[in-house]
Amino acid sequence: MTQTAAVPLVPEAVASRRARITLPPRARFWTAAAVAGISLWTSAAPTTTYPLYASTWHLTATATTAIFAIYPITLVVFLLVFGQVSDYIGRRNAMLIGVAGMFLGVLLFALAPSVGWVFAGRALVGAGVGLALAPATAAAVEFSRKGQEGRASSTTTAATAVGLSLATIIGGGLIQYAPLPLYLDFWVLLGVVGVVLVLVFLLPRTPANVAQGRWRPRPITIPRGIRLLYAASAASVTAAYAFGSVFLALGADIAQDLIGSQDVFVTGVVLAIMSVIIGITAIVTRRIAPRVLVLTGAVITMADLVLLEAAAQLHSLPLFMVTTVFSGAGYGLLFSGGLGLIATHAPAHHRGGTIAAVYLVAYVIQGAVALGLGAVATAAGLGTALAVGAGAISALAVLVLVLGTILSRSMRREARTP
Repeated sequence: MTQTAAVPLVPEAVASRRARITLPPRARFWTAAAVAGISLWTSAAPTTTYPLYASTWHLTATATTAIFAIYPITLVVFLLVFGQVSDYIGRRNAMLIGVAGMFLGVLLFALAPSVGWVFAGRALVGAGVGLALAPATAAAVEFSRKGQEGRASSTTTAATAVGLSLATIIGGGLIQYAPLPLYLDFWVLLGVVGVVLVLVFLLPRTPANVAQGRWRPRPITIPRGIRLLYAASAASVTAAYAFGSVFLALGADIAQDLIGSQDVFVTGVVLAIMSVIIGITAIVTRRIAPRVLVLTGAVITMADLVLLEAAAQLHSLPLFMVTTVFSGAGYGLLFSGGLGLIATHAPAHHRGGTIAAVYLVAYVIQGAVALGLGAVATAAGLGTALAVGAGAISALAVLVLVLGTILSRSMRREARTP
């Protein structure tokens, strides 16, 4: 009996066989959501650690908020330069590079012997999120089941809420009850980011929508027909992020200094209430029109700022917990509604760049608010900083109301036009 000689696989055949090893369609959607989730987890991971950094390395409030602010500053730079890159190289490739950046940033946190390493870690995390978050948001829309693309924004919002919750709960618990309080929670996070990195690697290599031409650094542009919608979306997400910066940059200090909580785990759980409510709000309201979410979120945010100031003045932990519930509802409505407006209306071949432009404005304002509040807290005290922040965020909420109202009227007119 003659034997047929084995034919060696040529490189093209090997590449073709490897290309078929990808995640199933539903897993692709959840992987995109997971990238959004770890983006917020990595960004919020130091929230409960800031007071410990301050006491260990003798940092001022300005220094700790600078640690927070270096993240959005770096992220903004990367959004400016690479905001549209996923429209050219594909969502998978952009997310892969971004998640790798987050991995390296968290590794620096896990090893940090001094505050300089922490600044470098925050910068790397900001770069990673700047590369990964907008593509993940766009990919969640593109990996959605047919007819369910509009729900991608609520899922993305819920995923980011899960990331925020895990950051404060796990961080607070490990700092309070486990050894190595400066480092252990970052080693846990490093493992999670590593798993997500593998999942992103297994996404399809060929993107569904690619812009024409080769990528090069260029200004982010907004298509003329959706500029009002973009303005309303950007204002809404910005208001949510600005409000979030109060809790992420100063939340642990507010709970400790103004409210009187000394248990880091309790502080983490209290701060996580906001994140849990964000996720619940996004899921419960996923069938409501985004423009309605935006308007409702602005009203709730303005009311909650009054409650937050009252909690600080009365040094009331129960009232502060109530405040975090309303904060989560307002944030969830603003963020989910703002993303829903832009993600479902942006042209598919420019969706990544358009969503990046929304995040760009949001992170610029978030960084400015965090740095400003830190400077005021150092110079005049935490209570004064809280009052200043409330005024600034109220102004953003009013802007959201104005733009949201104009957009709603415009959409109603278009609906009536034959």
